[in-house]
Amino acid sequence: MENSPIEIFKKWFSEELHLTRARIPSAVCLSTNGSDNFPNARFVSFKEIVNDSFIITGPLNSKKGIEISRNNHVALTFWWTETERQIRIQGKATKITEKLADKYFAERNRESQIVSMVSNQGEEITDINMLHKAYQEMENINKNHALSRPENWGGYFIEPIRIEFLEFKSTRFHDRKLFELKKGIWNMKQVQP
Repeated sequence: MENSPIEIFKKWFSEELHLTRARIPSAVCLSTNGSDNFPNARFVSFKEIVNDSFIITGPLNSKKGIEISRNNHVALTFWWTETERQIRIQGKATKITEKLADKYFAERNRESQIVSMVSNQGEEITDINMLHKAYQEMENINKNHALSRPENWGGYFIEPIRIEFLEFKSTRFHDRKLFELKKGIWNMKQVQP
């Protein structure tokens, strides 16, 4: 097996993408430390790896964004059905550049862009029709124009300090390898299933 956990991730992700029938194969569970001291987990879209950091995007003023601004220690969990593999990542989140945020926003489909512009993700609403109306107004105003990224939309680099690979086995003796970054070097140890 390769020595770099980043290269192992890329290989495993490529193998899953080749086999999967999932509509959103890039979904990953992001866990943060909640402001109420309870962990918070939700699925977000993994974009790519840049400079050995995993990139996710979304509203910066959402609950996840607020929690990351208070404590940037986060976890990502990938589960891939076709290859029966799990990858757990612990790391530190920092905001991506404005340029990268613009790039990822421009790559979203128009409907998702408009929803990002009119919705305050996670905030209470008394009438969902208000959002539908705001959506329609935004669509009408910008019918023939490219949409600009809202200031509150961006993303995060997740710089890993631990990456654990688990490959399920029918014997239940699952293959688990834990990589930990110490003084700039990845150290690997086999762990029990």
